[in-house]
Amino acid sequence: MKIFAKIRFYWGAFVISMNTALFMIPALMLFGKYKSTIVHYINRITLLMLGGRLKKVGEMDKSADMYIMNHQGIIDIIGLEALQNNHLRWIAKKELFDTLWFGNLLRHGEMISLDRGNKAGLRKLMRDVEESKSKYNRPVAIFPEGTRTEKQALLNFKQGTNMIAKKLNLRVQAIVITGSKHILNEHNRSAHSGIVQYTFLDAIDVNENTEEWFDTVKSKMQKVIDDELINNHRSR
Repeated sequence: MKIFAKIRFYWGAFVISMNTALFMIPALMLFGKYKSTIVHYINRITLLMLGGRLKKVGEMDKSADMYIMNHQGIIDIIGLEALQNNHLRWIAKKELFDTLWFGNLLRHGEMISLDRGNKAGLRKLMRDVEESKSKYNRPVAIFPEGTRTEKQALLNFKQGTNMIAKKLNLRVQAIVITGSKHILNEHNRSAHSGIVQYTFLDAIDVNENTEEWFDTVKSKMQKVIDDELINNHRSR
């Protein structure tokens, strides 16, 4: 079984790379007007080819300016794009923009680059998020943990997300992702069929006077993660 899970992992990595390079990037270049729809349907096909199914709890608030999520791996993004068609702008570290396939995908998808090693990175990020809201009318998606992890406990949230939400008076919705690591585990290089669940929490209107909202949301997200493991044996 372990050997089969390893084979499935490399199959999954191949499928993601192939669909990105051969279908998604060319389609975005040729039919830029339909970027959101292209990303949505190709990711639905990709998840299906990986043996993944989607489950939604709650509703996505389409009036939100920012979505914050826990992060396990690439399936988090594939699954959410497959689940909805809300033309998200993902915030990704600058290093990903320098890669061959995914760099092209991020650039043609007009995603936001974050240079974490540059002191001016946060100021640029704030400008990009403000532009997404005022100019493009596109919500942004960010992983406040700052990186993926295989642990159940949420990592400390980066305060940059908190600062931007307060400064720009954003409407923020938290999304809790469970089960994605089971579909494609980038930590131990194994893969299985299964369900990825997206739990949508209530959206919050954030401003500079909104105290402790960040810690409160983190606690609520952790509770959902813990409950899913206890009740449904579905880890994050």
